[in-house]
Amino acid sequence: MIDKLKITLVKSQIGCVAKHKKIVAALGLKKVHQTVKQPDNAAIRGMIRQVDYLLKVEE
Repeated sequence: MIDKLKITLVKSQIGCVAKHKKIVAALGLKKVHQTVKQPDNAAIRGMIRQVDYLLKVEE
């Protein structure tokens, strides 16, 4: 079974770098406190690492 990551946006994107806003959107997050489930793979982990100051991640 493929592991899933539970990703929650905990901080507003206001004032962030435009690239980071695009990364958050690509993860499927639109609003603060929204949670999505994404597969646990290298691409998703790299995106999370870029914007880790905005997110809370649970395995």
